[in-house]
Amino acid sequence: MKIPTEIELQAAQLRDTLNEHNYYYYVLDDPHIPDSEYDRLLRELQALEAQYPELMRPDSPTQRVGAAPLSAFAEVVHTVPMLSLNNAFDDDEVHDFEKRVRERLRVQEIEYVAEPKLDGLAASLRYEEGLLVKAATRGDGSRGEEVTQNVKTIKAIPLRLRGDDFPRVLEVRGEVFMPKAGFDHLNKQQTARGEKTFANPRNAAAGSLRQLDSRVTGRRPLTFLSYAVGVVEGAQLPNSHHDILHRLQTWGLPISVYMQVVNGVQGCLDYYQDILAHRDNLPFDIDGVVYKINRVEQQEQLGFVSRAPRWAIAHKFPAQEALTQLLDIDVQVGRTGALTPVARLSPVNVGGVTVTNATLHNQDEIIRKDVRVGDTVILRRAGDVIPEVVRVLADKRPDSSQPFVLPDKCPVCGSDVTRAEGEAVVRCTGGLICPAQRKQAVQHFASRRAMDIDGLGDKLVEQLIEGDLVKSVADIYTLSKEQWAGLERMGKKSANNIIKAIEKSKSTTLAHFLYALGIREVGESTAGLLAQQFGSLEKLMSATEKDLQKIPDIGPIAAKHIVAFFQQSYNREVIQRLQEVGVHWAAPTEQPSAATEQSLAGQTFVLTGTLSSMTRDKAKKRLQALGAKVSGSVSKKTSCVVAGEKAGSKLDKAQALGVKVIDEAGLMALLEQ
Repeated sequence: MKIPTEIELQAAQLRDTLNEHNYYYYVLDDPHIPDSEYDRLLRELQALEAQYPELMRPDSPTQRVGAAPLSAFAEVVHTVPMLSLNNAFDDDEVHDFEKRVRERLRVQEIEYVAEPKLDGLAASLRYEEGLLVKAATRGDGSRGEEVTQNVKTIKAIPLRLRGDDFPRVLEVRGEVFMPKAGFDHLNKQQTARGEKTFANPRNAAAGSLRQLDSRVTGRRPLTFLSYAVGVVEGAQLPNSHHDILHRLQTWGLPISVYMQVVNGVQGCLDYYQDILAHRDNLPFDIDGVVYKINRVEQQEQLGFVSRAPRWAIAHKFPAQEALTQLLDIDVQVGRTGALTPVARLSPVNVGGVTVTNATLHNQDEIIRKDVRVGDTVILRRAGDVIPEVVRVLADKRPDSSQPFVLPDKCPVCGSDVTRAEGEAVVRCTGGLICPAQRKQAVQHFASRRAMDIDGLGDKLVEQLIEGDLVKSVADIYTLSKEQWAGLERMGKKSANNIIKAIEKSKSTTLAHFLYALGIREVGESTAGLLAQQFGSLEKLMSATEKDLQKIPDIGPIAAKHIVAFFQQSYNREVIQRLQEVGVHWAAPTEQPSAATEQSLAGQTFVLTGTLSSMTRDKAKKRLQALGAKVSGSVSKKTSCVVAGEKAGSKLDKAQALGVKVIDEAGLMALLEQ
C-alpha cells in the first residue's frame, strides 16, 4: 500500500520533534514541553506506524522497547580496550601522579578535565553513519557483552546522532547509571509487588542493563553520561578532551554538567573538595572524581601502563566506614592454595550494602591489627573493593579473647601449609589433590581462555567435585556418558554435547595448555611467551630458574613458581594423564632463535582496517610474538601502521604525522622474514 506523501511528512516531523525534545530533556536538561505533551506526540507516531508499518525506522522513538527476549548475551571484542583507571586515595597520591606526568611531558603545568566518577556500569556505544548499531558492557576491558537492545531502551541515548558532521564510525564510552530518585522509586515498586529490593543504585543499574528481556530494562529508570571516545573513523575530532565531549553533546549525547577544566594539581584538589562537599546533594551516586589530561597530544605522548592510562587517575572519596562485631574467623583456601582469613561479622550496612564478611588478608595483617574473635571493629568498604577490617576497638575487647593464628594444616585437605620466604601468604601444599583447589582448578582449566570446554560451567564443576567424580583435571576426560547424564539437569543430549566439547578441547595449543594448568604468575601472556621460547613442554619442564629468567618479562618470582610447579610429582602425574587421554598440541616445525623472536622489539605497531588473511587479533598476537608493542592509537612514536581494507582515521593521522604505513602484503612479508 502506497503511503500518502502527507503521512510520510507527518511521521518524519513527529520523529524529528520527539528526538529534538529528547535532546532538550536528557542532554541539555532543559525540557521545552511537559511530559504529557511528549506522550501525546509519541502516541500519534505510534498510531501512524501501526497503520503504515512501512514507516517504521530503527531510529524511531517508538522502537526503544519491544524486542523478543534473548537466550544469552553475545560476546563483543573491544577494538580499542576499555581501560580501567588507577586510583589515588589521598592528596599526596594526586601530587605524585602530577609529578610523574609533568616529568614525562617536561612541562611545568598541565590542564586537566575533572568530573565526578559515576558509580554505575561502563558501556560503549557504536554509531555507524550516525545510527546506533551496537552497545556493549566493559567486561574485562578486552571483551564485553552485547546489550544493544537494552541500551536502546535508555532514552538519554540517541538512536541516531544529531546533525551531519559526525564521523562515519563513532564509538562513545560512558556510564550507565540509575539516579537516586529513580532508584528509590524502583525499590518502592519492588516492595509493593512483594519482590526483592536492590541494595544500591549501582547494583540496580548493573542488573537492569544485563536483563535478557529488554522490556524489563525499559521499565528501569536508567540514564547515561558520555566521558570518552573509542574507535573514530572518517573524521578528525578536536585536540582536547573537553572539546571532544562538547562535540559529542552537539551530536545528541549527554555529558556531565559538573565537568570542569582545571589547571594543575591545586585546581584538581580544589575541584575534589567542592564535589565532595556537594556529594550528598548530587542526583546520583559517585565514589570520587576523575582527572584527565585535557590535551589529546599529551595523552598520546604518555600512553598506557598495563590496563590503565598514564594520563588519567581516579581520586576516590574517603571510604565509608561502620562499626560492628567480629563473630568468628574462617579460613578459606583459594585456587592457588592461598589460605585467606575471613572475618564473619554481625551484619552492618555500609554504603547501602549489607556486609557480613570482610577480608583479613593474611597472618601478618591479623598480628599488625591484633584482630581477635569477639572484637568490636571498624569496617571499611571503598567502592567495589572487598570490605576490610580497618581497626579494632581494644577497649571493647572481651577478657576471654585469644590471639588468632592460621592453622599449620590445610582446613580442607589436611596437607601441610607453607610460607615462602619474603611472602605474606600461607599456602596449602596439597596442589591438585586438595578439594578446595580442585574446584577452582577445574573451573580455570575448562574456561574459555584455557582449554575452552564449552558447557562445563561452574554449576557442573560443583557437581563433579561434590560427587567426587573428578579428583584432578585429567578425570574430566575419563567420565562416561552415563556419568554425565546422571548429573542434575543433564540428559542424554546434554551429555553428548559436553562429551563433544571435551573431545574437541583435546586439540589445543601449548600456550593454552600452560595457562590452563593454573601455575602461579603464569597468565595468558606469560604462557604464550613460555610456549614460544621453549617450543615443547618437555624442555620447559626441565628448565631452571636461570633459564626462565633469560626470557623478557619473566622475573625471579615467576621463574621460581614455574620450576616449583613442575618439580611436584603430583603435577607431573596429572600432566602425564592428560597426555595419555589424548590432550595434544601441534609441535613447532622449527624452533625460532631468540634473535628472530624479538626482531621487532622496541617497535610500536597500529592495526587499522580489515585484513583478509587473518583477523586483527591474530595479527596483533603474531606481532607481539616478535617483540612488538601493538597500540590502539597513532602518535609520533608509532613505528608503523598496518592499513587493511577500509582503513579510517588512523591511516589519515599516520600520513599526516609521516608515520610509516604498510599494507597487508607488507605485513605478511614482515611476519614471514
